[in-house]
Amino acid sequence: MTIAVTADIIGSRQLADRNAAQRAFDETIAAVERDFPVATHGLRPTVGDEQQAVYPTLEAALSAILLLRLALPDGVEFRYGVGIGDIGRVRSTTSTQGISDGPGWWAARSAVEHVETLQRRAAPQARSWIIAHESVAAEHAQTVNWANAHLLTRDEIVGAMSERVRRLTYGRCLSRTQRELAATEGITQSAVSQSLSTSGAAAIVEGFRLLDPS
Repeated sequence: MTIAVTADIIGSRQLADRNAAQRAFDETIAAVERDFPVATHGLRPTVGDEQQAVYPTLEAALSAILLLRLALPDGVEFRYGVGIGDIGRVRSTTSTQGISDGPGWWAARSAVEHVETLQRRAAPQARSWIIAHESVAAEHAQTVNWANAHLLTRDEIVGAMSERVRRLTYGRCLSRTQRELAATEGITQSAVSQSLSTSGAAAIVEGFRLLDPS
C-alpha cells in the first residue's frame, strides 16, 4: 500500500513574510525527518503553497504528520491530505525521472479539499484527512473510517495546545524524559508534568505509540 501526502499551507496568501514562513517549514520538516526517518520520499515543496511526501504505510504517514504538527511554531501550519492508492511515473522529455502521478495523489488532493470543508463547518480544528482512491476504497474502507475518527479527535486536542505544550508532547512521543524536557525548556519537571496532564498530551502520546510504524 502506497501512502501519498499532500500538505497545503494554511493562509499562505495572508502570511506577512512568506520567505520566513518557508524557512520555518523547511527547518521543521528537516528536524522531524532527522528525528523520525520513516518517509519513502520526504515532504518537499512542489509548487505554490503545496508540498508532497510518500510513506510506506498509513501508520508511518499519520505518525509523521502528528510530529510535524507538534513541531511547527505558531503562525505556520499545514492541512494534510492523505491518499491511499497507486503512484506511478509519467514519462517526460524534460525530466529524467518522469512526473509522479496516479490515484494516490488524486486521493490526497481530494482529502485536502475535504479538510478545508471541515474547517469551515463542523470541525474548525481539523487539519488532516484520509481518502482511499475508488480503486482500493472497498479494501480499506474500515481502516480509513477508524483512522479519520482518530484524526478528528487528535486534531481537536492538538489544536488547543500552546506552542510549548506541543514541543513537550513532541518530546514525549520520542521518549524524551520529563527531566530532559524541563532542562530544554528552562522550567521545572513539575511544570512539565502539569502541562502534559492538563492538555490531553498523554492521550496523544499513547496514540502515537499505538501507531508504531516500525
